Amino acid sequence: MLVTFARSVLRAGPRKESRNMAENKNEAGGNGGPQPGEGAPGLQVVAQYVKDLSFENPGIGQQIQRPQIDLGVDLQARRASNPPDHFEVTLKLRVTAAQDNQPMFLLELAYCGLFQITGVPEEELQPLLLIECPRLIFPFARRIVADAVRDGGLPPLLIEPIDFAALYRAKMAEQAKARVATG
Repeated sequence: MLVTFARSVLRAGPRKESRNMAENKNEAGGNGGPQPGEGAPGLQVVAQYVKDLSFENPGIGQQIQRPQIDLGVDLQARRASNPPDHFEVTLKLRVTAAQDNQPMFLLELAYCGLFQITGVPEEELQPLLLIECPRLIFPFARRIVADAVRDGGLPPLLIEPIDFAALYRAKMAEQAKARVATG
């Protein structure tokens, strides 16, 4: 599924007709588009890192046939204290594998991205942080999971892509339902 956002979140400025560079320059010598700090929306990955990684392999030595794989996904986002336009998004993955009710392995990964977000209205921050940011860091977390399982002596586990937009919608629906129930 394709996730789309309001045009202002995706583009740094209005689309211009194709012209040569000399025609696009403004009097100050710039490129004619919004300059940094002029309210143009922006999303930049500042850093990515493993916050926590745990791999347990109690099933080593057992012949693996078709284990039951369970994947849990949790997302957390918080505003960094300094600078205020930085946000930390944590993608937590918990993978368990069992075969014949015997645990094969357990992997827990907390993978973080530090994002600089500018010019985005406050009401659009939450979907941006919980859909687009995890989508950007997921391929790196997926590779870490595959490598850790392989390094544990098992065939690499390739996690299917995750639809973060569907997760977000489900979470929002769950929260709305809880608000109605508490009335």
